[in-house]
Amino acid sequence: MQWIAMLTMLIDHTGLLFFPDEAIWRIIGRIAFPLYAYALVQGYRHTSNFRNYMLRLALIAAISQIPYQLVLKPGGLNVVATLLVSLLILKLLERIRPGAVSVLVIALCCLAMEVLPFDYGAYGLLLVLIFKYARSSQLLLMHLGLNLIYLAAYGWLIQMASLVVTLPIAYGGGMWRKVEASRAPAWLWRSFYPAHLYILMFVVYGMRILAP
Repeated sequence: MQWIAMLTMLIDHTGLLFFPDEAIWRIIGRIAFPLYAYALVQGYRHTSNFRNYMLRLALIAAISQIPYQLVLKPGGLNVVATLLVSLLILKLLERIRPGAVSVLVIALCCLAMEVLPFDYGAYGLLLVLIFKYARSSQLLLMHLGLNLIYLAAYGWLIQMASLVVTLPIAYGGGMWRKVEASRAPAWLWRSFYPAHLYILMFVVYGMRILAP
């Protein structure tokens, strides 16, 4: 799973920067974020030290911010910042009794993430919540519903490709567990996001310097 997430993210960002007119790169890239959202939920469930997990995400988000703004989205907050906020909200919801207060918290957080320049905005948080709280039988339908909302609101047509990930998570059973068990080395998984952004930044700016 981790290998697929890293590879599809690299494909997505390569297409965005170097092949913007070829949609297939971005379509393949839609696979990446649901895998990272799913991995966040699994990490939250199984971590033995929430504080270290949170600080590690915060460090990755901080290190990644400069190349993210320089080559992907000036003025935006990178996707690890979105995952970090989602992690904190999961922890907050754990301490709140389900009901009106928890719904209000989620609504206010969604509003803040739509107003502030978080990568994926409220969509990122809502997908994390789906992976955390939806039953397997509901997972695909809820993800589809979220995608339809964003299709209607923002025209996110290629985001429909992200359902390719949720289908095996919901119904893959033993096959998906085998895929999930194929893990990258921890150092690579943790360093990949900032490392690939810095590499892309150097390539982009190097091409600009060398261009006639």
